[in-house]
Amino acid sequence: MERSKSKKHFVWPDLAFKEFLTIIALTIILIIWGLLMNAPLREMAAPERSENPSKAPWYFAGLQELLVYFDPWIAGVMIPVIIAAGLIIIPYIDTNPNGRGSYTFSLRRFAVINFLFGFLLWWGLIFIGYFLRGPNWQLYLPWESWGTVKETENYLWSLSPAIGLVCIAVYFGAGILLPPLMSIDLYLLYGSLRYVIVMTLILLMYAVPLKIFLRLAFNIKYVLVTSWFNL
Repeated sequence: MERSKSKKHFVWPDLAFKEFLTIIALTIILIIWGLLMNAPLREMAAPERSENPSKAPWYFAGLQELLVYFDPWIAGVMIPVIIAAGLIIIPYIDTNPNGRGSYTFSLRRFAVINFLFGFLLWWGLIFIGYFLRGPNWQLYLPWESWGTVKETENYLWSLSPAIGLVCIAVYFGAGILLPPLMSIDLYLLYGSLRYVIVMTLILLMYAVPLKIFLRLAFNIKYVLVTSWFNL
């Protein structure tokens, strides 16, 4: 076992050759799939009749689902920009040398858990938006019929601006300040600037399911209402 763990392989040609064969195999599978399966096209659009629900392609269904919980410019612009920016700067803020050149969970628990959470969160939003949203974009469980009309939510409420601002300040303040008090290792590993960037991105990620929970459990539409934007 120890001998197999210590055995090293070169990226070229060992890894590159396997990746090349994988690409060829997947390409063949997609070509065969494309030849055997019809494209999921629907009937011609009728200008006098709007489809209900009108759903985006599956890869945009997650964004469409976010529109239920956030303002359009936040769901459609800010969140995708933050996700893209976060993914781009990962190599610059994650300087942890552990696990380089190998796949390991034990040495990168913090990074792996948070990355998988964000990855599964996005696929969860896509699943809900594409499979569980029915007429009027209401939530229908798999065993519920779309023929049963559900009332739209008209009893939502928002926190006052002062309380909302305090809640957001407490959330980000506690999320950034408490981890070093419990264990200084993460702070020392990243340094002050990288630590703040990492924790801010992680807190923003966890704020999305938290906002969804507040909406579903307590009918809270916005945590913070301002003249310029609502959160």
